[in-house]
Amino acid sequence: MPVRKRRDLLALTAAAVVGVPSARAVVIKDRLPWSSDTAKPPPANEGSGWLYFTQEEAAAMEAIVDRFIPPDPETPGGKDSGCVVFIDRQLAGPFGQDEGQYRDGPFHSGTKEQGPQSAMTRALQYRQGLAALDKYSKAQFNGAGFASLPDDRKDEVLKGLENGSIKLEGIDSTQLFHAMLIDTQQGFFADPVYGGNKDMASWKMIGFPGARYDYRDWVHRHNERFPLPPVSIRDHPNWKP
Repeated sequence: MPVRKRRDLLALTAAAVVGVPSARAVVIKDRLPWSSDTAKPPPANEGSGWLYFTQEEAAAMEAIVDRFIPPDPETPGGKDSGCVVFIDRQLAGPFGQDEGQYRDGPFHSGTKEQGPQSAMTRALQYRQGLAALDKYSKAQFNGAGFASLPDDRKDEVLKGLENGSIKLEGIDSTQLFHAMLIDTQQGFFADPVYGGNKDMASWKMIGFPGARYDYRDWVHRHNERFPLPPVSIRDHPNWKP
């Protein structure tokens, strides 16, 4: 059997054994390999009410994100920017259940470089962590929950969680702190379609133009202020949810 035919036979046999259809390269000429305006936007996640948080959990989170990102005269803080709405929607979806992550054991405490090694999902981490935080706060501050503490006390507690000097019951306090901080940052700067960055406040603050389709006219125009306002994914005329 000629060498080329033998190779073709082996390739087809291997594809049949593993159940993979054979594929051939296609030459694309005089056209793009995609069509414009055919993508679908993610579902809008603004809405009202909480999908995952209880009212007590949401109140604590609103207090936390406003300490991470305090409001000032020019920019709203974490609460008014919708950071807790963003986190709530994420925890209610695949992110909260760690979908796409390896979820089988064994579970051991790993090094920092190895990332989370716990059986606890992100959603459960928040549920147990916020309950433990409220319990700690009431025990330390005469029955006052975290949300009702003065700002200096809130900062004191958050700093203790960050450096590990405050230990919460049944939860890794430092990991909880960093999870809340990272998720707050993402909610503040994410596209508003995901529930945070209300009115594109953070984008306006840093001058980010958002999800505009085409910047070719500006590629070589250095050190010029972009004159157009930011736009969200949902603002595309063919991407209305």
